[in-house]
Amino acid sequence: MIAVKTCGKLYWAGEYAILEPGQLALIKDILIYMRAEIAFSDSYRIYSDMFDFAVDLRPNPDYSLIQETIALMGDFLAVRGQNLRPFSLEICGKMEREGKKFGLGSSGSVVVLVVKALLALYDVSVDQELLFKLTSAVLLKRGDNGSMGDLACIVAEDLVLYQSFDRQKVAAWLEEENLATVLERDWGFSISQVKPTLECDFLVGWTKEVAVSSHMVQQIKQNINQNFLTSSKETVVSFEEALEQGKSEKIIEQVEVASKLLEGLSTDIYTPLLRQLKEASQDLQAVAKSSGAGGGDCGIALSFDAQSTKTLKNRWADLGIELLYQERIGHDDKS
Repeated sequence: MIAVKTCGKLYWAGEYAILEPGQLALIKDILIYMRAEIAFSDSYRIYSDMFDFAVDLRPNPDYSLIQETIALMGDFLAVRGQNLRPFSLEICGKMEREGKKFGLGSSGSVVVLVVKALLALYDVSVDQELLFKLTSAVLLKRGDNGSMGDLACIVAEDLVLYQSFDRQKVAAWLEEENLATVLERDWGFSISQVKPTLECDFLVGWTKEVAVSSHMVQQIKQNINQNFLTSSKETVVSFEEALEQGKSEKIIEQVEVASKLLEGLSTDIYTPLLRQLKEASQDLQAVAKSSGAGGGDCGIALSFDAQSTKTLKNRWADLGIELLYQERIGHDDKS
């Protein structure tokens, strides 16, 4: 039995703008994991703890994302002269509680998980770029309207600066050309690690309000204009520089700008509880904002002293916001 795992992700800045080719976003890995075990078997058996039943490769609507990932990997392996053979795949680690998703990119995480599991089963090693292309191809073929930023972060398992590519163009290639040809092309994205040089606490607050990112994107995408795109890109660049230079005041300033840009884009992004999550950082050496598509799910905070962290956590608790995750940034050890 071979075991693999994948993390979750949350956006720090660049939401919505990243839907346009060439835009930038800062996205952080969240060490809440999905896990899989895979082994060759007499027959195909796929089980996820999201559901109370297992399937084989016959199409099933609940397992369609997993099955389509397997189908694409079948094509990839065939090009290498390796044919799919029956296997057993078990997936566990729901990124949700009581049927409510956390908003950590579970769809992206499960695609990366299945790709990694099959690569490990067939003893195929690929670099980060190819892993990103394989997983993106699955979602593009499904008509997914996301930026693929989730995948970039989950594949890298780090805080990343992601530059988006022209997804319509690559989706057209996938329709017209064989997979091997498309994988060899230059897609025009970049994924680079960001190394903050100061220590701070990274906190994730879960509102328990469920947001469907794809619906939010559909509603809000038409509001995006050139002014928003230019401002967002400048903000992400300044935020990344502030992290790498270790300037807490500048970080707070840029997160505030990123937050205001989202507020200006649509009133639907900040629910009343997300607004309270953000405002709880006022008068502290800390800053908070909505993360991702908004409309619920999670908000994030960066705190620059122990007292601010303690106060912010207490304020969130009083609001009924659950501390879902906490990590010390700027340490070699993730804790």
